[in-house]
Parts: sequence; C-alpha cells; structure tokens
Amino acid sequence: MNSAETAIKIRTRDLDFYYGAARALKKVSVDCHDRKVTAIIGPSGCGKSTFIRTLNRMNDVIAGTRVDGEILIDGQNINAPEVDVVELRRRVGMVFQKPNPFPKSIYDNIAYGLRINGMRDRRKLEETVEKSLRGAALWDEVKDRLDENAFALSGGQQQRLCIARSLAVEPEVILFDEPCSAIDPIATAKVEDLIERLKSTYTVVIVTHNMQQAARVSDYTAFMMLGELVEFDQTEKIFTNPANKLTEDYITGRFG
Repeated sequence: MNSAETAIKIRTRDLDFYYGAARALKKVSVDCHDRKVTAIIGPSGCGKSTFIRTLNRMNDVIAGTRVDGEILIDGQNINAPEVDVVELRRRVGMVFQKPNPFPKSIYDNIAYGLRINGMRDRRKLEETVEKSLRGAALWDEVKDRLDENAFALSGGQQQRLCIARSLAVEPEVILFDEPCSAIDPIATAKVEDLIERLKSTYTVVIVTHNMQQAARVSDYTAFMMLGELVEFDQTEKIFTNPANKLTEDYITGRFG
C-alpha cells in the first residue's frame, strides 16, 4: 500500500442508496482523507445528507431503505453483518443541522455517552468533560455553570456542546450535516474555527449549502447533483478551475 493509499480514511465505491423504490444515490465513489476536511456541496435534494448519513448508518433507522456498493472505513466494509453499529457510531460521530442537546445539565450532556460506555470513575468523567468542552472551544464560557440546563445556552453554544458531546467518546471521524444553518454568523465563525482545529486530530466530513463555507473550511470538495457525484477534487481546484461545466455553473451561481 503506498503512502497516498494510507491517507484514505473513508472510501465509498459505486454507492447506491434507495428509499423504497426511489434511488437517492447513484454510483457515488468518494475518498475522504484522514485528518482532512471533505465538504459535500450541491443544490437541495441532491443527496448530500443521504450520503453523509450512510457513513455511520444513520439511514438504518428509516424503514424500507437499501444500500448497494461499498463503504469502507480503514478498509472495513461498514455494512458487513459482523459490524457493531453502536461501536461504528462511536467511531463516527455526527453533528446535526439544528443543535440537539439533551434536556439535561451541560455536564450531563457530555457525561451521558461516557456513562453508557461504562465510565463510572467520577474524576475520569470530570477530566473528560473538561477535555471535551475545551476541544469544542466552549470550556471558558461554561466552566462555572456546568449544572445549568443545556437549553440555557445560546444556539451557537448548544451546537458546540453537541460537538463536545461527540468528542467525549473519542471518535475517529466527525460528520457535520449543515452545522451552521440554524445559528448566527458570529456563532458560525466559531464553529468554522473549531472545524479547522479538529482536523488535526479527526477526519471531518461536512455537508454545507454555503459555498463560501466549503471554500473556507475544506481541503477536498465533492459536488453532487440529483444523487450523482459530478466532481470531486481538492477544494482549491473545484473553486478556481473545475473540470466540469456543471460544477462551474453551480459555483458561479448560474443555478442552484
């Protein structure tokens, strides 16, 4: 295996996805590099969210769905029957479009996943809660109010709390599904700064409808249209010299 190969964390090959008879993804093949940010862009309904949710099998909870093709993480097919889906979702964390904290204290939002995974040592819990909140650039804002309900936080803080909750269980990959669409521009800038920092430790995949955001935060960009991958390349190339006219038309605002 050459050095370029070892840098691939997630690889999809000829990925098809069906909601009942409706085919939402068509032969999508993408390589997500380890400790890089891959952005998925494209117009509404193009399959971006469906794609990202196949990477930790979130679509499994929807009745009547079917996956064909391969999704490999570290070379392992995540749809193989022996794969533990709970463990997969620990390794591949997800941050959703709208902040979704639990109706618990700030502390318990982070500790919840740790306790489910068997951590009982109070000192270890406290250390991990602090480390996770620091990792999500939230510790300094909440360290004196850990017992407060998470709903007391602003929308942007709630989103960073959800990121901290993902970090607490030590994932390898973090998926972001339009993480800034429900928060204001200042909070968005904080989340973008955070994504830039996270990629030194994690592989990041972000779905975004905001092309400026994709250009700012990502190393690689995939442009999707009607369930198909139109173009995938380094972000700078996609935004300055795309190979496909459809990509150029979308990026320059001629449609979408």
